[in-house]
Amino acid sequence: MERIGDEVQRELGRQGGGVGLALAEITAAWPTAVGAGIAARAWPARVARDGTLHVATASSTWAFELDRMSGDIAVRLSDVLGEKAPRRLRFRPGPIPEMPSAEAAVAVQTPARPTPEVAAEAAAAAAAIEDPELRELVVRAARASLLRARSDRRI
Repeated sequence: MERIGDEVQRELGRQGGGVGLALAEITAAWPTAVGAGIAARAWPARVARDGTLHVATASSTWAFELDRMSGDIAVRLSDVLGEKAPRRLRFRPGPIPEMPSAEAAVAVQTPARPTPEVAAEAAAAAAAIEDPELRELVVRAARASLLRARSDRRI
């Protein structure tokens, strides 16, 4: 049985929407791959048709330095994204998103703790699963999803 997500991604790719999906995945992985320091000064801007990731930087100095580090950054992105990693990287000065305050950044990095209600709802969602290992994985996934949905945190 084929996952519907694979079919949707294939169809979007055929229609030209795959680039947008790629940028969304890269953007989500960017802070993990490059670290908070670089992510505060450089941000993925677009993915070209040839698979090149264009990254906006805070200054031409940052563009120069990151261009020199592009091989290492490409490896880190590949470690996080696998086959979906960009083929090449280009760094140019441009607008980058405003980073949250230090307090907000710590809050984003600190995982939320589930309330008893969230834990009970996640356990109930997986209760019918017989395999204990699979049931625990589903409980953890459901708990994370419920926490994210109820959180006021924004990435």
